[in-house]
Formats: sequence, structure tokens, C-alpha cells
Amino acid sequence: MSQPTGPRPRLDVRGAIDLSSLARPATPPPGSPGGLPAPGAYVVDVDEASFPALVQSSTTHPVVVVLWAAWSEVSTAVAADLAALADEDGGRWLLARIDADANPQIAQAFQVQPREVPTVVAVLAGQPLPLFQGAYPRDQVRAVLDQVLAAAEANGITERVAPVGEGPEAPDAEPEPELPPLHQAAYDAIERDDLDAARAAYEQAIKEDPRDGLARAGLAQVGLLDRTRDADLQAARAAAAADPKDLDAQLVVADLDILGGKVDDAFGRLIDALRTTVGPDRERIRLRLVDLFEVIGGDDPRVVAARRAMANALY
Repeated sequence: MSQPTGPRPRLDVRGAIDLSSLARPATPPPGSPGGLPAPGAYVVDVDEASFPALVQSSTTHPVVVVLWAAWSEVSTAVAADLAALADEDGGRWLLARIDADANPQIAQAFQVQPREVPTVVAVLAGQPLPLFQGAYPRDQVRAVLDQVLAAAEANGITERVAPVGEGPEAPDAEPEPELPPLHQAAYDAIERDDLDAARAAYEQAIKEDPRDGLARAGLAQVGLLDRTRDADLQAARAAAAADPKDLDAQLVVADLDILGGKVDDAFGRLIDALRTTVGPDRERIRLRLVDLFEVIGGDDPRVVAARRAMANALY
């Protein structure tokens, strides 16, 4: 198992969300019954481990993500059409195929519900751009892709994708340093979806070294994953919109926005609530903001700005 050197990034590559907290159903291998065709020269199959690298690559070339499922014939057909179009375009963009059932945290990051496949999303410079859901005529898919390529060109994201297997040979990687025992225990617990054990390991690490920033960040991530485990984004947004004073709903939406990469939206929501709240609820908001600052990282410019706004709201 690859050893992480810190929290792994979510869709917004400047943040840090662990994407491995849920069990992964088996996916038929490409080219086998129930699976997709073997990937072509400009097609990759992505899971939660390879997802951060995929997002990072979107800073140099456009990425089109298709979330599919083995039970959905429509999704496999859409994936096949996209693969053919990727070959036609000869490396102007990369197609990433993601099994939504086997990678539920990625689906949640794109705000895709379990039965909403196929869903197709472009990623440019780490930012998701929803394209379409369900069956889509191939000529209309071509038109949508042309718009994606135009947007990429306007933003300077124009490098060609090297055909799979033809990129420069990577140098031998340096072995990653081993994690401290408690950090490794927490990581292993997250891998097996035991958030209570992960929390206990991080808390013990902090008890032994109160300056352990990585453990504090890990503990904050575990809390976020635990709070959002069974959350329904649409229901939470509806409740928050129906009653802006419903603090529980506002907190849930902020958590889900962080998980989905909408960092500024999450911070703005909670700081607006902070300005109109008094008493114990005000402290709840402050503590949640501090917790989410740990998730994103204190050096992130969005956290720096939000800390300043929080201070102004409080004082």
C-alpha cells in the first residue's frame, strides 16, 4: 500500500479530503463481461487512489469524466461514444472513466446521486464543469466537447495528452517515508471504513504531541467524513433555503460544500450565519469554521481570507 505523506486532495487540488473511507464494490475489469471495453490511447480508468493525479493533470489538458455503472447499459454506451470521440480528437483531451458504485466518494465530490449515471463532467484546472446526464446523441456530445475545448483554450489549457503507454519513462520513485505508528493506524482504519478507530488514533497522536499538525488535520477530515456519511445534499440545501435560521441545515450544507470542493461557498455561508447568530449557536459556528480551516489547511489563501472575515464578524 502506498504510504500517504499527508491528507490526499479532493476535486479542488488545493484542499485535502480523504477519498477512501467507503468500501469499494468489485468492478468488472475493462474488456471483461459487465465491464467497459479496454481503454484506448486517450482513455484511463480512475479510482479513488488515482483521482488526485487526474485532477492535477487537468491544469495542463482538458479532462472529461464519465461516471458509469455496470448495471446501466446507457452509461456504458455513453462511455463508448466518448472513447471514440477521444480517439478522433487525438489527445486534445483525456477521457477518465469512473465506476460510480465502486468509487462513491468521487461520485459525492461531483454531487452525483447513486442512480444518476451516466453523468459527464469536464474538469479544467481542477474545477468541475457539469456537461450532461443520461443518454445524449453523439452529434450533440461532439458539440458539447467543442465548447469544452474552446473554454480550455481560452484558459491556456492546451497541452496534448500523451497516448497511454507512450509518455516519458518516469524515474524510479524514491521510497515514501513510513508514517508514524499512530498515523499509520489512522490511515489503515480509514481504509477499512472504521472512522471511530481513526479518530482514536489521531486523538492519541495529538495527546502525545500537541504540535502534530498532520494529526489535527487528519482528525478534522475524519470528523467531516463522519458528519457527511449519510447526508443528503439536496435535502440539506432545501432545508437551509426554507429556513435560513436552521443552523443544523446550514452546517450540513457547509460540510458538503467542502467535500464537493466549494470551499468559498462553505466559508461564506458560515460567516454570514455568524453575523446573525448569538449565544451558543454562535460558538458552534465558530468551532465548525475552525475545524474546516484544519481540513483545507492554514496556508490556503481561502482560509486566510475566511479567518479575517470570521474575526470581523466576531468582533
